[in-house]
Amino acid sequence: MSISPGTRLGPYEILSPIGAGGMGEVYRAKDPRLDRTVAIKILPTHFSNDPVRKQRFEREARAISGLSHPNICTLHDVGSQNGTDYLVMEYLDGDTLAQRLTKGALPVEQVSKIGREIADALEKAHRSGIIHRDLKPGNIMLTKSGAKLLDFGLARPVSSAASIVTMTGTAVEPTSVTQEGTIVGTFQYMSPEQVEGKELDARSDIFSLGAVLYEMVTGKRAFEGKSQLSVASAVLEKDPQSISEAKPLTPASLDHAIRRCLAKDPDERWQSAADLAGELRWIGESGSRAEVSVLRSGSAKSRVLAFGLLAAILALALIALGIAYLRSGSAPATPVSTYILPPPNVAFNAVRVISPDGMRIAFSGRSAEGKVSLWVRSLDSAAAQELAGTENGVLPFWSSDSQWLGFFANGKLRKIPASGGAVQDICDAPAARGGSWNSQGMIVFAPGTNGVLQKVSAMGGTPAPVTQMDQSTGETTHRWPDFLPDGYHFLYVARQVSEKAPSGVYVGSLDGNFRKKVLETTSNAQYMEPGYLLFVRDFTLFAQRFDAGQFSLKGDAIPIANDVQRQMSVLSDGVSASRGRILYTPIGFDSDTEFSVTDRSGNVLTAFPGDGEVNIVRVSPDGRKVASSVYSGKENAGVWIHDLTTGSSTRLVFTEAYYASVVWSPDGSQIAFSSSKTGPFNIYMKAVNGSGEEKALHPSSEDERARSWSPDGKYLIYDRRALGRSGISEVMVLPLDSSERPYSLLNAPYANQNGTVSPDGRWIAFASTQSGSNEIYVTTFPHATGVWQISTTGGTSPRWRRDNRALFYVRPDGRIMVTQVKPGPDSLMVGVTSEIPKTRVIIGIYEATFDVFPDGQRFILANIRKSSLHAPLTLLTNWTSLLSAK
Repeated sequence: MSISPGTRLGPYEILSPIGAGGMGEVYRAKDPRLDRTVAIKILPTHFSNDPVRKQRFEREARAISGLSHPNICTLHDVGSQNGTDYLVMEYLDGDTLAQRLTKGALPVEQVSKIGREIADALEKAHRSGIIHRDLKPGNIMLTKSGAKLLDFGLARPVSSAASIVTMTGTAVEPTSVTQEGTIVGTFQYMSPEQVEGKELDARSDIFSLGAVLYEMVTGKRAFEGKSQLSVASAVLEKDPQSISEAKPLTPASLDHAIRRCLAKDPDERWQSAADLAGELRWIGESGSRAEVSVLRSGSAKSRVLAFGLLAAILALALIALGIAYLRSGSAPATPVSTYILPPPNVAFNAVRVISPDGMRIAFSGRSAEGKVSLWVRSLDSAAAQELAGTENGVLPFWSSDSQWLGFFANGKLRKIPASGGAVQDICDAPAARGGSWNSQGMIVFAPGTNGVLQKVSAMGGTPAPVTQMDQSTGETTHRWPDFLPDGYHFLYVARQVSEKAPSGVYVGSLDGNFRKKVLETTSNAQYMEPGYLLFVRDFTLFAQRFDAGQFSLKGDAIPIANDVQRQMSVLSDGVSASRGRILYTPIGFDSDTEFSVTDRSGNVLTAFPGDGEVNIVRVSPDGRKVASSVYSGKENAGVWIHDLTTGSSTRLVFTEAYYASVVWSPDGSQIAFSSSKTGPFNIYMKAVNGSGEEKALHPSSEDERARSWSPDGKYLIYDRRALGRSGISEVMVLPLDSSERPYSLLNAPYANQNGTVSPDGRWIAFASTQSGSNEIYVTTFPHATGVWQISTTGGTSPRWRRDNRALFYVRPDGRIMVTQVKPGPDSLMVGVTSEIPKTRVIIGIYEATFDVFPDGQRFILANIRKSSLHAPLTLLTNWTSLLSAK
């Protein structure tokens, strides 16, 4: 079936044909709504009646819809018109790898780069439970932005991401033979087990990628024959000609990497795409020095598998560097980038830091059961030690002699010997945002999400302010102090609401009388010898020379790493540096967050993965969908809608910005959300069906975050952090059906936030610090005429039950609580409080990531996904060699 230019499929206008294959035709088209060019793949009408082809087409849609990665072609939309099913995908301008190979072999540098990008894409697919099954040059597009993996029409799910990555489980791929009894895929690139129709796992794709890499290096196919039978026989029984014979100048390390991909026995191949990607990355970065990895990777394998880790990832971290290097401080001639994984069944939680002597890392870990505690790991060991007594401990920081750790837990600043021991309280810190400990035993820290920095002796005492807010620029918070070498001055980040004075990094002093802006940025920075400031912009880590005496930057900023995942919800870049080593969170790994729907007994009813730095989650009024905001990220930032009936997830808002909060309209047709797309966080609205543009509800120079919509649709409730009030939050009410200006609900001198209107529209619950700690209260709505306290042991994020008779909220330890209430004509009776069993929730910067279904019998929670393997950190060693190369 051929479609003429000008024909419309849904809202899309066909422009011209691109190509055709066994599964249908592809056209270039225009999306007039967004004024962008797209590619449309159609399944012709006569194929729609073929159950096998239709199943493959639908499988491709399902597979791609769950994959968001820079090296995977993006799926924008799906549709059907007059019996024609179609997929709307990212339009890619470039040639396929197959087209490029008609010109001959590729340079080694391009082979390692393209191979790494496709391996990264496979790793994303495998972690999402998808194997491709048809990897070949024709399904790889070469574009200016990098290689893109296409055509998931033969992709199949496997049992779990954990079994794919660790290979400890058995994939549930029943056979690679279709119902018609034919093997799917392309013979020249099939794995032996695929040719034989056996069960497949991720290692089958790795074999196929090896065949593609071989062809890229040599210009010849790895397995050839005069018929399909002879090709299949070669795949099963023969090894391809040695690359060193076909291309003598090929690095032996690349030859080794490809031969390992093409091992007949899956157990002898790379055990995950991440392993292969790490090896190709190192080969590409190190050139001939990559030979070292050939000698060392094999000896590391048993060590890594003993901990259930990715073989090449941790092997490079522990062995390529070498214990002697760690002890002596001597460095190789080039930088080495390696991965460090968390303990089994634990995910890295927020900030993690290298000790000043460069020998250990400390981090907060969160388990799938919700337990949070501190861990310490020596860099010459594969095992981390959990520190007893540090439950709920977060944001660790080292003493200057590397012997102690400061941290925050349960509203306190605390310390503990780095090797374990008794925990000691230092002072109060309700909702801390970082600390730094100098050689004189003085700690500078941020005690809360808003306000100034304070100083206190590490021995304990009464904190004293050490910075002052600039009221003229609407500063809201000072965070992430970092002492400079003199132990008297320190760096910190200040967030401002005013666009005339953007946020930045400042230098302060212990006497509180010095302040100088040194860098304009929205996250923290760190000083590191030999005299550089490290900071992140647009996911790239930069180093710029810094005069620690004059507090001034010199020269140009030099890029050090371009895959840094920031933690912008807390204004941090998550980078730690010491003694020539830099530790950061890399981009490109699956989110550790998982959403689960539970019943009142805490039993999980269903679960689905989160994407990136999930900030807020809200259930639709009919209980069928879930909206969430992903705060930031290179791939996934925006507002997402998950359909609980179909299991599909779609991104509603794509604008490059930071996102915080989502709210459903009473009829479920609109989403209000907060975004920094124009500067400070402002409130926007968009139709859930994706039609129309985003509409600004209340343009403002102040920080405003949507929290609730009154059931009659007349009011939107939001948190405001206004200029001139030192960032103190207040619950605001915005009338939507009149010209009346927004007003403060309480007009109080203390912080109040998270306002949520009751289902009958007569009451509003909110969190407030009026008693000194954050507690839940209720007052009348739309105007406050009295206040009733609900919680007594701390609380945030109130949620009403549909009958107005119960309030749910989250305690500081992440437990969900419920308090019975009985509203009267002009008063509220507060009843019994109880805990929802087996629930623990991630608490974000302003809200807990949870919601209650309308019936009050189910909850949706964000927590760490249940897996033995979670996202790693990157350890970059000898980074200073990059400075001399610029």
